[in-house]
Amino acid sequence: MHVFLVRAVFGWMALSGALHFLADVASQYIRRIRVPGPETTLYYGLHTAYAWGHIAFGALGLYLVTRATPVMDERRLLLMSGVVALGWLAIAMGFMEYWQPKANAVVLCAMIVAALLTR
Repeated sequence: MHVFLVRAVFGWMALSGALHFLADVASQYIRRIRVPGPETTLYYGLHTAYAWGHIAFGALGLYLVTRATPVMDERRLLLMSGVVALGWLAIAMGFMEYWQPKANAVVLCAMIVAALLTR
């Protein structure tokens, strides 16, 4: 169960980052929803950095748990992931107007806690 949860945490992180980028950046840019200006630049920059951070951290975590399986049993990996997830939750609560990134960060925190408890 622990192996499945650890892989699910990092897989969810990478997948949700890719979906967030497609929904909040790529689709709005393609459909030209936002008027060009400084606010739009900040919006795209914030959401791009947020999404690619998810993708990069999730991909790195997946790489680590598939290539170095003893790493999965270390509590430090999940604790560091928890700190990162809390940071993403703080960014989502403070700067993003949509509820989906906030819910995603809460789900990510819950999955990390579940992985820690099944260790």
